[in-house]
Amino acid sequence: MATIHDVAAAAGVSTTTVSRVFGQPNQVIESTRLRVQAAASALGYRPNRVAALLRSGKTGTVGLLVPDLENPYFAMITKGVQARARESGLTTFVVDSDENAEREPKFLQLLATQTDGVLLCSPRALIDDAAVAQGQNVVLVNSTLEGLSSVSVDYATAMVKAAEHLYALGHRHVAYVGGPQTSWSDKMRRKGLTAAMDQKADLHIIDLGSFVPKVTGGAAAADLAVATGATASIVFNDLMAIGFMNRLTERGLSIPAQMSVVGCDDTFVAQFAAVPLTTFHIDISGMGARAVDLLNQQTSPGNHSLVTGMPWPGELVVRASTGVAP
Repeated sequence: MATIHDVAAAAGVSTTTVSRVFGQPNQVIESTRLRVQAAASALGYRPNRVAALLRSGKTGTVGLLVPDLENPYFAMITKGVQARARESGLTTFVVDSDENAEREPKFLQLLATQTDGVLLCSPRALIDDAAVAQGQNVVLVNSTLEGLSSVSVDYATAMVKAAEHLYALGHRHVAYVGGPQTSWSDKMRRKGLTAAMDQKADLHIIDLGSFVPKVTGGAAAADLAVATGATASIVFNDLMAIGFMNRLTERGLSIPAQMSVVGCDDTFVAQFAAVPLTTFHIDISGMGARAVDLLNQQTSPGNHSLVTGMPWPGELVVRASTGVAP
């Protein structure tokens, strides 16, 4: 039976490199990785993954904590995480807190003790310091916190672009349908909308408050938006925007003739809505993959640095839900 030494000799590399190819492939350049894999295949070598994990003291797993898997945004994050984790030789454990902030600390602790690291996505709990992650490997997704590595989106710029789009169409009174009060991304959206008002003296953003980030939350906000006299609305996410538009349609209001609507994230529901939704596009799966890369980097031997890259870019995708102000 072929051994790791046989593979190393055949590929012209060290046994350490062979171990990395089968344990942490993202740390080996492609040409070397392919050469080692070819040598292993030719020799019929099969690495003992369990033994390797025991030697390294690792579990070979990564935890992912999300607020709501029924939300297409988090489903797409999950797919991105799982795909990159597989490429890295890792198994993913996914936990859904069901939009319950009280459950998150317990779930985070549970995952942290049973995996090599945790990806904490859009936390709803108020995490005001890094104590929850002390001694643990945690990467934030769609949020930021000093002391933790993170992947985030430039939602402030997104909201400025959305407001500028509506302003160009003649809208001067725009309602904002907010998400969870403790949501980092909701705070960034509000920051962007404030900046937009600072840039346009005659632009008025009407804050309707915070709503459940689901279809029902958007539907609950629709009547309030109409009552304000706003001619356009920016909604926290695409799911809420769908509920918002459905309620407007039930009332006999025309979109966008009587109310323009902008969503956020460009999940698959946006383009298949009864009125295709103008929304802010983000490479959501790419964010999940990047988060796994950061976690791998953070957990590499001898490397415990925290990494927070530039906010994830995006672009406004204009569809039929926005039009000239009435």
